[in-house]
Amino acid sequence: MASVPSLKLSNGKEIPQIGLGTWQSKPGEVETAVAYALKEAGYRHIDCAFAYGNEKEVGDGIKQSGVPREEIFITSKIWGTWHNRVEEQLKITLERLGTDYLDLLLVHWPIAMNPEGNHPFFPLLPTGKRDILYDWELRKTWEQFEAVYEKGLVKAIGVSNCSQLKLEEEILPFAKIKPMVNQLEIHPYNPQHKLVAWLKSQDIVVEAYSPLGSTDAPLLKDDVITDIAGKKQVSPAEVLIGWGVAKGIVVLPKSVTPERISANIKYAKLDSSDVEKIDGLAAAGKQKRIIKPPWSRVKLGFEDWFQVDP
Repeated sequence: MASVPSLKLSNGKEIPQIGLGTWQSKPGEVETAVAYALKEAGYRHIDCAFAYGNEKEVGDGIKQSGVPREEIFITSKIWGTWHNRVEEQLKITLERLGTDYLDLLLVHWPIAMNPEGNHPFFPLLPTGKRDILYDWELRKTWEQFEAVYEKGLVKAIGVSNCSQLKLEEEILPFAKIKPMVNQLEIHPYNPQHKLVAWLKSQDIVVEAYSPLGSTDAPLLKDDVITDIAGKKQVSPAEVLIGWGVAKGIVVLPKSVTPERISANIKYAKLDSSDVEKIDGLAAAGKQKRIIKPPWSRVKLGFEDWFQVDP
């Protein structure tokens, strides 16, 4: 089994640097994938979310693996329609996963939606726009995160999809406990170098979702990536994961295929010149953010995705 390095969170807890992502993994497939990842491939980090709709199957896969709970780092996320009921949603997640605590709980998006709207996950206005609670203060969500952390229901707390601006304006001035993690779309076409550097200066660990781009992503066929892969006699995916590991980022590749699950936990050991070449891809005209949900009238604050209008 592959040996995976760990990073230390600001509270001293360790987080494995490669985890199995479960977004868009179908319920019928994810149980088998999780069990295989833990039992056969050597993963000890599973990243899931309430909104993925498959936490019961993830929990079944964890149980099926036979790996002791204390050896597994489990992450979940609070969805936008539950920002006013964090502990309530957390307890549903714990029941579905079959555990009495999480290792990490994240704010899935820093955007609250109407909990009494016309859909449990994506409430819409008559205009077809998402039913967003524009007057909800993110600090109120974070206060509830601090409360479940202090109760011991979660061992670490953090955010996802948060820019520096969002953190500096809406969480950090009010936080008793700083976010320990920020999970972002990070890959060579969307490296977010400045944000990553700032997060590290704040002792906030960076996690990368969609680290391979996406299904059939051009990243896997990029000339720079394939050249390095050929030189090292590894797959392009191993180069992309190795780039994240080399940069001190937690990488969360998703797959339900045993061969890919096993391949993804093996990462290429890149030297500084390889990392530098990959670092320059976005600035050379290849900048591309893949995950851009249809939010409306929100200020996200990212360099490439600052304001969403109308």
